Amino acid sequence: MKQPLLLNMQQQELIPHLFRTESGRITAVLCKLFGIANVNIAEDITSETFLAALNTWPYKGIPQNPQAWLYTVAKNKAKNALSRQQLFNNTISPAVQAELVTEHEMEIDLSDDNITDSQLQMLFALCHPLIPAEAQIGLALRILCGFGIDEIAGAFLSNKETINKRLFRAKEKLRTENVKLEFPPENELSGRLQSVLTTLYLLFNEGYYSETENTILRQELCEEAMRLTKMLLNFPLTNKPEVNALFALMCFHASRFDARKDKNGNVVLYNDQDDDLWDKKLIAEGAAYLSEASQGSYLSKYHIEAGIAYWHTIKADTREKWESILQLYNHLLSVEYSPVAALNRTYALAKVKGNEAAIIEAEKLNLANNHFYHTLLGELYKDTDAVKAKEHFMQALKLAKTNTDKRTIFSKIDAL
Repeated sequence: MKQPLLLNMQQQELIPHLFRTESGRITAVLCKLFGIANVNIAEDITSETFLAALNTWPYKGIPQNPQAWLYTVAKNKAKNALSRQQLFNNTISPAVQAELVTEHEMEIDLSDDNITDSQLQMLFALCHPLIPAEAQIGLALRILCGFGIDEIAGAFLSNKETINKRLFRAKEKLRTENVKLEFPPENELSGRLQSVLTTLYLLFNEGYYSETENTILRQELCEEAMRLTKMLLNFPLTNKPEVNALFALMCFHASRFDARKDKNGNVVLYNDQDDDLWDKKLIAEGAAYLSEASQGSYLSKYHIEAGIAYWHTIKADTREKWESILQLYNHLLSVEYSPVAALNRTYALAKVKGNEAAIIEAEKLNLANNHFYHTLLGELYKDTDAVKAKEHFMQALKLAKTNTDKRTIFSKIDAL
């Protein structure tokens, strides 16, 4: 029997890339057809489509239009699935069954417009208030972004069994609550949009500060969050000021990706970053979206955080910069308090009013189980009390979860 040809390098890179970019599109369209209650069937057909590519392309070569090939195979597999009597009787909803007169009359629309609509509708469905936040992110990664269970488990510092159970419960909730794959009514859109933005914000943050053992940045998570946010911006009903502000925030942070780690994969702290490595085009794009976000009277936390991130794209260590950042943190804490934001504020306070004032404010937070808290206090004490500084750095070392954080703290201890 002829042995399958080994995938050449181009194929090795192409199929995973296409799975990442196209699987969510195909699944979203099929869910629109089958109903979100049957998301597992849509996922199975998508997986079978890519398996067909994996089994066919090594023999016959990469098609001239790989995307069109995948869409054609997906359509055929969906039609075959829909034609089975058992699927009609036991799985597909009566409403869908009634619409499908014959296989030949059925049309599976994989046009760009329908793909975009389907993905946006899927995003709103996955971010339904009935679904826990961590499950919303997991479902978005799995269904819309093409991430494997292992990758999702790594992002959440969890295991496959836990993630599988979490996603199963979330899918069951979608099914039992009969959540529809559709845009919410206009009077509900604003409220539902907040859940979507929270999911995308958290998804970006999962990538921006990764707690995976040896990875400080999961850039692919950030890129997927940006892609989905851009889809919201391109849809008139969701092109809101807060969406522009969130995308601006992502642009400003993403502009420093290349400068955040050295050639050995170690984290490079902000003050030590080479600003020549910052992406000036992304900074300019972020500024343009932040300008768009200024329309209207509503000031979201994304507006404020984007403002803080903007000032961090200016490397010069000026008083104006840090006073502006401090004022923005004060405003952020009044809008939505969080211990992390309060801790970050103390660094800006140190820049404006000195380390002594910042130490007083930081110690009031008493975040004893947070390694960033002890790292910051170590920094604030290092010029006046080396003993206390070392105590805090040693405590931070005990609490740090990743090797990259531990190496950073070790370097601070060595520098005392």
